Amino acid sequence: MKPLLFFFALITSLASAPLPSPAPSAPALVRIDRDNLCVTNGVVSTDSHGTLEIDTPSSRAVVRNPTAHIAEIRFRYLGPSSSSKPLASGELRRQIGLKLRAQDTCNLLYVMWHIEPDSRIAVSIKRNPGKNTHEECGAHGYINIKPRMSVPTPRILRGDSHTLRAELHGTNLSVVADGKLVWEGPVGDEINEIDGPVGFRTDNARFAFEYYAGVPNSASPPSERNSGVSPCHQSGGD
Repeated sequence: MKPLLFFFALITSLASAPLPSPAPSAPALVRIDRDNLCVTNGVVSTDSHGTLEIDTPSSRAVVRNPTAHIAEIRFRYLGPSSSSKPLASGELRRQIGLKLRAQDTCNLLYVMWHIEPDSRIAVSIKRNPGKNTHEECGAHGYINIKPRMSVPTPRILRGDSHTLRAELHGTNLSVVADGKLVWEGPVGDEINEIDGPVGFRTDNARFAFEYYAGVPNSASPPSERNSGVSPCHQSGGD
């Protein structure tokens, strides 16, 4: 085929080829301000711009209003907290993460990004049927979830900014870090036995951050929305 005829044939074939499907759009999220948080442990403050801040060895909070089971935290790591508090295991871990289906301190799903001593995404369900306070369940009932797919995450250094998002659809969880899918897989049928709001958790680290949650969709089935928030109570051991 002559070069000119080949060129026209190529253009014709490209014009008739189907267009690639667009990438799926990110779910709609709404920014959660301090007034819409129930802080159950630690102190969550704000700066003059409304950015959330943490400088306590631990923090726990959930969103006061019902949302879809999607949460995102956009944070800047400011270094270790001024004082430290080992976990129940005795390990001094620095981390930040998301809560999903946080029925109470004894029954929920955690998606945590470890900062020190290791650096990774850890997913676990804390399940204690019939118990709902820290005094009743303590640090018992954790089930570590293995992913169907996972990739390493960047190490978080002081001054770094990162984003962590988790989406739960039925029993399938996907975790995105800095815009990249880093963890995906089923979390087990146990998750269907608990329901509650989204939230966040930090340990032994200081952060400036913004928190986002999925917009509720009245057309979604109940399993795609949380059932609201229990009365807001502080718990020293939460």
